[in-house]
Amino acid sequence: MPFFTVIIPLYSKEKYVENVLKSILNQTFTDFEVLIVNDCSTDKSVSKIESYLSEKVRLIHHEKNKGLS
Repeated sequence: MPFFTVIIPLYSKEKYVENVLKSILNQTFTDFEVLIVNDCSTDKSVSKIESYLSEKVRLIHHEKNKGLS
């Protein structure tokens, strides 16, 4: 069980999501997980993060857009 979880709500932010992940993963503290919640993105946001998915970085897809986090 990680010390804490970073939750990233994602809705069509392909320009930013990769830099966000890089910034989080480059921290010196490593006892955390990243949970990305895709709220039905309509751009290439998900494809930008697929290479980062692992035990530490997980992706959840909403089947229906649920709006603001």
